[in-house]
Amino acid sequence: MRIPCTHCGPRDVREFSYLGDATLQRPDPGAADALDRFADYVYLRDNPSGPHQELWYHGFGCQAWLVVTRDTADHTITAVRSPAPSGAPPRGAP
Repeated sequence: MRIPCTHCGPRDVREFSYLGDATLQRPDPGAADALDRFADYVYLRDNPSGPHQELWYHGFGCQAWLVVTRDTADHTITAVRSPAPSGAPPRGAP
């Protein structure tokens, strides 16, 4: 699979690290049910078939975070964008 990096052009998937679902939002740690919400955030994941937004890190290239829209059924990539204008790690990234 080749990922079209917004900075470097099409690159081999081996240059990237997959982080996960780009649509997840970290729970508020100050919420009364924060422990339950964080357990769900960490351990419960959907396994969609079809278009899905994912976070990828170009570690062996420009070191940018990318949001890749990929069809999980056939690996077709339909869109790639930066998650933030500054190129900073997306919210929730390690």
